[in-house]
Amino acid sequence: QVQLAESGGGLVQAGGSLRLSCLASGRVFSSYGWFRQAPGKEREFVAAINWSGTTTYYADSVKGRFTISRDNAKNAVYLQMNSLKPEDTALYYCASGPTYGAASRQKDNYTAWGQGTQVTVSS
Repeated sequence: QVQLAESGGGLVQAGGSLRLSCLASGRVFSSYGWFRQAPGKEREFVAAINWSGTTTYYADSVKGRFTISRDNAKNAVYLQMNSLKPEDTALYYCASGPTYGAASRQKDNYTAWGQGTQVTVSS
C-alpha cells in the first residue's frame, strides 16, 4: 500500500517562496504529480514528473515559477514554488502513479494521494 505525506505548506506573502515535500512509502520509481484545490473549485493539475525525473510537465499558470523535482534515493518529490500569487492559494496534493510511470496531467493516472498541505498566499 502506497502512502504519501506532504509537508512544507504555510502562509506566505505574495512574491514569496515555499518548498513542498512529499515522502512516499510502499512503492519506488513511481511517477508523481502535484495537484491543488481551492475552495469551491475542482482539483487541478499543477506539475508532474516521470519515474526517472527526465520529463516534467507544468500547468500554464505556474510555468516559470514552480519547479518539480525528485530524489529517488529518498523516495521523495518536491515542488519549489517561487513568485507566489494570491491565486496560488489552495490545498496542495501529492499523487503517485505506477512504477516506471510516465508524467501525466490526468488525475485518473494516479492511484495514491496524500492528505494535502495548505498553501496560503496573502496580498
